[in-house]
Amino acid sequence: LPGFSRFFYKCSEEERTHALKFIKYQTLRGGRVIFQNIDKPAHDEWGSGLEAMETALALEKSVNQSLLDLHAIASSHQDANLTDFLEHEFLEEQIESIKRLSDYVTNLNRVGAGIGEYLFDRHTLGSDS
Repeated sequence: LPGFSRFFYKCSEEERTHALKFIKYQTLRGGRVIFQNIDKPAHDEWGSGLEAMETALALEKSVNQSLLDLHAIASSHQDANLTDFLEHEFLEEQIESIKRLSDYVTNLNRVGAGIGEYLFDRHTLGSDS
C-alpha cells in the first residue's frame, strides 16, 4: 500500500526534524546531548493499515503526554523559555497529528479491510503526499 508507506515515511522525517530541534535547543541553552540506545519496538509488523494507524495514534498520544510532562516541569521551575519552545514548536502540532490520526482510524474502521483499505490508501493517503 504505497499511500501508507509514503505517509509513515513522511511522519518519520517529521520526527527526525523534531529530534534535531531538541538537540539544537539543548545546545543553545548550553547543555550537552547524550544519545542512548533506542530499543526495537515491541510491535513492528501490522496485519492491516488500521492496526498501523492505531499504533501510530497511541505513540502520538504517548509523545504528547511526555511533552506535557516536560512542560509541567518547566513551568514548575519557572522556565519560560522552555515552556514557550514546547508550546510553539511541539504541542500545537501534536494535537493536529493526534486529530489527523484519529480521523484516519475512524475512517479505516468505517471502510473496513480489503478494498476499503485499498481505496483509503489510494484516495486519502495518496493525496497527502
